[in-house]
Amino acid sequence: MKLRTTQPGVDSRRAGRSLSALLAAHAISQTGNVVTTFAVPFYVLGTGGTGVQVGIAAFCATAPIVIGGALGGVVVDRAGHRRVAIVADLASGAFVLLIPLLALTLGLPFWTLLLLVFAAGLLDTPGQTARRVMLPNLSARAGIRLEQSVGLLDGSERLARLVGAAVAGLLVASFGPIAALFVNATTFAVSAVVTGLLVPGAAAHNHPGDSVGAAPGPSSYWSDLRAGLHFIVQDPLMRLIVALVLVTNLLDAARSSTLMPLYAEDRLDGAAALGILVAAMGGCALLGNVMFGFVAHRFPRRITFAVCFVLAGGPSAAAFAFGAPLDVLLATTALSGFAAGAINPILGAVQLERVPEKMRGRVFGMINAGAWAGVPFGALLGGVAADTIGLSWAFGVVAVVYTVITLTPLLGGSWTMMEHDDAVRPTQDAPDAPGEEPA
Repeated sequence: MKLRTTQPGVDSRRAGRSLSALLAAHAISQTGNVVTTFAVPFYVLGTGGTGVQVGIAAFCATAPIVIGGALGGVVVDRAGHRRVAIVADLASGAFVLLIPLLALTLGLPFWTLLLLVFAAGLLDTPGQTARRVMLPNLSARAGIRLEQSVGLLDGSERLARLVGAAVAGLLVASFGPIAALFVNATTFAVSAVVTGLLVPGAAAHNHPGDSVGAAPGPSSYWSDLRAGLHFIVQDPLMRLIVALVLVTNLLDAARSSTLMPLYAEDRLDGAAALGILVAAMGGCALLGNVMFGFVAHRFPRRITFAVCFVLAGGPSAAAFAFGAPLDVLLATTALSGFAAGAINPILGAVQLERVPEKMRGRVFGMINAGAWAGVPFGALLGGVAADTIGLSWAFGVVAVVYTVITLTPLLGGSWTMMEHDDAVRPTQDAPDAPGEEPA
C-alpha cells in the first residue's frame, strides 16, 4: 500500500487557502457596510435632512444588528455557518440595491429609506458571526495561533474600513451617495460568491436541531437560545465584557455614525475629509491588528487591553471637542486606530477559548447583541446632542466617559480571567443544556 506522507502538508495548505478566502469574504462584506455608513447620512443631508434625521437613519441601520445578533446566533448553529454567511450577504445586498433603484425611479420617502436600511442590516450580524465561528477550525488546520487568526480577521475588517472609507468618500464626493450604494450592493454579492466557491462548510455541528451532548431528540430554537443566554449569565468575565463593550460601542456610534459626519459637513471638507479620517483610523487599526496578532501571546492581556482601549477612544474624541485642525485630528485618530488594533484580537481569543465550539453561534450572537444594544441609541443620541448642546460639548462628553469606563479592567476582579492561564473555562467541554433556564 502506498503511504500518503504529504497529506498533512497538503491539508495545511488547503486550510490556509480556505482561511484566506474567509478573510477576503469578510473584508469585502464589511466594505459594503462601510459604504453604507457613508452614503446614507450624506443622502439624508443632501435631501435636506437634519442631524436628528441622520441619527434616526443610523438608529435604523444599527437596531437590526442587535435583533439579528440575539435571534440569529441559533440559526448559525442550526442552519450551517457557511450557508448563513452566504444568505446574509445576498439578502443585505438585495435590500441595499433597492435604495438607489427606488431613489432613481419611483422615489424614496424617508420612511422607506429607514425600512430598507433596517432590512439590509437584519442579517448582517449573523453573517459576521458565521464567519467568526468558522475561524478556529480553519486556523487549527492551517497551523496558525488563535490570536493571530483573530487578528487577521479583524485586520481584514480594518482593511475594509480603510479601503471602503476612501472609496466611499470619493464616490460620495464625486458622484453622490446613490452611486456609492450601487457599489455597496455589488460588494455583498462578491462576498457571497467568494464564500460559496472557496470556503468549505463544516459538517460536524451544522445540522438543524443538532446539539452535541444534549438530551436525546432535537432541541428547539428557543431552548438553544436560552442555553446561549444561560452561558453568558453564568460566566463572570463574559458579563463584564458585554457591559464594557455595550457602553463603548454606544459612544463610538454617537461619534462615528452621527457626530463625525456632522462635524465633517460643518467644519471640514465634507465627505472627502471624513473619508481621510476614517481611512487613517482604519489603516492604523489594520497595522495594529496584524502586528499585535504576532506578539499577543507575549503580553499580559488585561493591562494591554485596558491601556489600548483608553487610547482607542479618549484622545481622538478630545481633539474633536477642542476643535483641533485636520492634521491634529489625523494624528489622534491614527493613534486611536493603532491602539484599537489590539482590542479585538484579545477579546476574540478569550471568547473562542471560553465558549464550547457547539455553542459558539448562539453565544457569540448573544454577546454581539448585548455589545451592540447601545449602538442604535448612541447614533440617535449623537444627533440629539449635536442639535442641543453642540458638537464640541458632545465630543467632550464622549471623551470623558470613554476614558473612565475603559479603565475599569485595571480594577482586577473577574477581569483577571482574561489571562492565558485562566481563559479556558474548566467546563468548556461539558455538554450544554438546551432548555435550561438562565440563572
